[in-house]
Amino acid sequence: MDKSEIQTRIVKAVCQVLNIEKDMVTPQSNFVFDLGAESTQSVQLLAAFEEEFGIEMESEAALSVQTVGEAVDFIAKYVNQ
Repeated sequence: MDKSEIQTRIVKAVCQVLNIEKDMVTPQSNFVFDLGAESTQSVQLLAAFEEEFGIEMESEAALSVQTVGEAVDFIAKYVNQ
């Protein structure tokens, strides 16, 4: 799976969990500072990503990911193994 497809699917999940519009989300968007994710929503994002991609990520490492672009790179490692 290429990174553009991963990014599209991540943006979709972010918009659903955070209830925001797609045009607010860029690769540089910080989940907390730019998109307004609270701590409970960070956990919800993790679960949404795992469900979207059918993967299980190591929670502590996944929760250290701060931007959409970092999430794309992080998830790419899982789906492209």
